[in-house]
Amino acid sequence: MTKIATRDAYGKALIELGRKNKDVVVLDADLSKSTKTIGFAQEFPRRFFNIGIAEADLIGTAAGLAAAGKLPFASTFAVFATGRAYDQVRASVAYPALNVKIAATHAGLTVGEDGATHQMNEDIALMRVLPNMTVIVPADGPEARAATFAAAEHVGPVYLRLGRPGVPVIDQLEGRFELGKGIVLEEGDDVAIFACGYMVHVALEAAAKLKEQGMAASVINIHTIKPLDKDLVLDYARRCKRVVTAEEHSIYGGLGGAIAELLSETHPVPVRRIGVQDTFGESGKPAELMEKYGLTAQSIVDQARELCGKES
Repeated sequence: MTKIATRDAYGKALIELGRKNKDVVVLDADLSKSTKTIGFAQEFPRRFFNIGIAEADLIGTAAGLAAAGKLPFASTFAVFATGRAYDQVRASVAYPALNVKIAATHAGLTVGEDGATHQMNEDIALMRVLPNMTVIVPADGPEARAATFAAAEHVGPVYLRLGRPGVPVIDQLEGRFELGKGIVLEEGDDVAIFACGYMVHVALEAAAKLKEQGMAASVINIHTIKPLDKDLVLDYARRCKRVVTAEEHSIYGGLGGAIAELLSETHPVPVRRIGVQDTFGESGKPAELMEKYGLTAQSIVDQARELCGKES
């Protein structure tokens, strides 16, 4: 099984973009080795800006470069990009709808040993609520590469959420990516599982377990949280009549929140949200944290079976 961290794929995609477009510039907050922007810095030193440990300045400078006609990618950890610099993202990027791409790595529980202060499980919610902001959560390395190119082509603010650990390459995706369009990975009529990011391969594992138990689950990769692929969500909600969402993020305000909001207004069906409950994380190995906080294939299986009236 090939594993690639989405941050690694992003770093390589930046170099490709830099070779094709001289207006691409990259900014970092003294974390280029971790965010993987270091490769771009080495090849294009005059188009790379290490702003230092000053995330508000990172976003403000990116906004200025965008206003001057450049195509800036501003990178740091998710907890800093969306938490520490929220005011600048809101006022200097989203409000004027500037063409800034915020590529935030080390999102979610899988930051691992860095602990609760660095495990950003609220960033999708913070970015999704901002007018003009597009929010993308790639599921694997090839999709992260494609999403980086799509973000560059899209005119307007983009939040690109990336992870720390290697994740399995999902064969069914084949590197496909269309902004705002989900991808159906498995077909089944008993329950629809909508997942994003790290949880997509976990959802596929859950679907395989359910199949062994005589249940057929659809698995849909919702890589773009905003704009949400409403037609696809509604199609599978109507077809399956039961929905499970799975994300490495709080159950509030992220993928689960977006889907629950849509369905409550247009086609109410039973929904179960797999994600971080109303809590902070803690220091630990990523796999152990995902198990402790219920972000597992078995959790998806249990919720799907409950929705279908099956005894565990």
